[in-house]
Amino acid sequence: MAEPFYITTAISYPNGRPHIGHAYEAIAADAMARFRRAQGRDVRFVTGTDEHGLKMIQTARGEGRDTLEFADEMSGYFREMCSNLNISYDAFVRTSEPRHYEASTAIWKAMEAAGDLYLDRYEGWYSVRDEAFYDESELSGGECGEKLSPQGTPVEWTAEETWFFRLSKYQDRLLQLYRDQPDFVRPESRRNEVVRFVEGGLKDLSVSRTSFDWGVPVPGSPGHVMYVWVDALTTYMTGVGYPETKGEFERYWPADVHLIGKDIVRFHAVYWPAFLMSAGLPLPKQVFGHGFILARGGEKMSKSLGNVVDPMDMANRYGVDALRYFLLREVSFGQDGSYSHEAIVNRVNSELANSFGNLAQRSLSMIFKNLGGVLPDAGEAQEDRALLDHVARGCSELATEFDRFAFSVGLEAWIGAVFACNAYIDAAAPWALKKSDPERMAAVLGTLVVAVRELADAVAPIIPASAERLIALIDGGKDGKPIGQPTPIFPRLELEEEAAA
Repeated sequence: MAEPFYITTAISYPNGRPHIGHAYEAIAADAMARFRRAQGRDVRFVTGTDEHGLKMIQTARGEGRDTLEFADEMSGYFREMCSNLNISYDAFVRTSEPRHYEASTAIWKAMEAAGDLYLDRYEGWYSVRDEAFYDESELSGGECGEKLSPQGTPVEWTAEETWFFRLSKYQDRLLQLYRDQPDFVRPESRRNEVVRFVEGGLKDLSVSRTSFDWGVPVPGSPGHVMYVWVDALTTYMTGVGYPETKGEFERYWPADVHLIGKDIVRFHAVYWPAFLMSAGLPLPKQVFGHGFILARGGEKMSKSLGNVVDPMDMANRYGVDALRYFLLREVSFGQDGSYSHEAIVNRVNSELANSFGNLAQRSLSMIFKNLGGVLPDAGEAQEDRALLDHVARGCSELATEFDRFAFSVGLEAWIGAVFACNAYIDAAAPWALKKSDPERMAAVLGTLVVAVRELADAVAPIIPASAERLIALIDGGKDGKPIGQPTPIFPRLELEEEAAA
């Protein structure tokens, strides 16, 4: 049986439509899921929407909507985004589903049985936008004198009776976890932030609310609903059947990686493992906190600044695979990176249209026109073998880099192999060999077919639809069958005037 691999995205908060950050994370997780499937792994890929909490109530109320009705609509937009961006998830979990209420209740009872929950009164600073509690020492002052969270969001003083989780009890165990498993939090910069936070001392965490009722009810405690992060994090186990501990859960849990934004690393690398330790459940193997996609000029995107990018607009304008390629090629995964229309047009035209797409198109077109579409064998000359060795190395390096989420570095090796193929075809000039040396022409074209096929396989996790079309065309020529007439897989993009403005 194939070795399992379980990957999750963060569970998106749907108080607004998806933005480019949601798309970036989904595309990266999908690329890794497809990469692992190609390696023969038994992949489980889970995403979904985190629909509880005060923000959802306030947003729905502001639109005069019922909260669940609003959540139904907004969650649908995230499903639509996944469908449009060719995200190959295996399960989409909503926190408002009955199966998730069951899972959240089960982990709560397990933490309660461990003696880690107690009732007390909470007074402190709370950010509605982050759905997070903050210590006074973490706050900063805004321009108008208001207090702001570390994420720059406004906080308000909250006082209410709540259940507390004994987070302080797990400080030493968490530090031991980070020492014993240095790859538990990646990249290293995120790990260092987490270690410093925990070394600074952990206070017990308020894990229920009584000021609203939109959430999972706390068992045996009327009027209390679970703090949104307790039930949101549990989604990762709901997606593999928890609280049932056989079947999918037994096969896939613990998760191999939670792929999340850097702004929510604390919840995943501190609170979540502590909850699981308390419940006596295995911990995920890794939390990877990626960076942000920034607007032109390096600004963080926000609705208030009016610079939020709709990923569907980008996909419609440039093509899904072009968008996927740009996001994972342009930005070093784990760091912040900027987006602009000029950047995507230049990158896609240079590497996909002019380099890989043109390589495939002219190689296969020459076979279609000059050899009746019948694919020839690869050549045996030294330069033929040298090229295929170069391609094999490039694809192998891509796999090595993808293995550690270094998508941009892997694609750099891949495009280097593409450039080598284009240099080879220019030097061999097979179009000039049709009359003078037809056998050599066939050998050159056969070598290029092998190279293009291997390059398409390697990059398929990033540009699945385009790679699959190309692979299907080449594979249609097996057993001496002529291939169909090739068409360009990556037409050149044009920068529209309003996009350049």
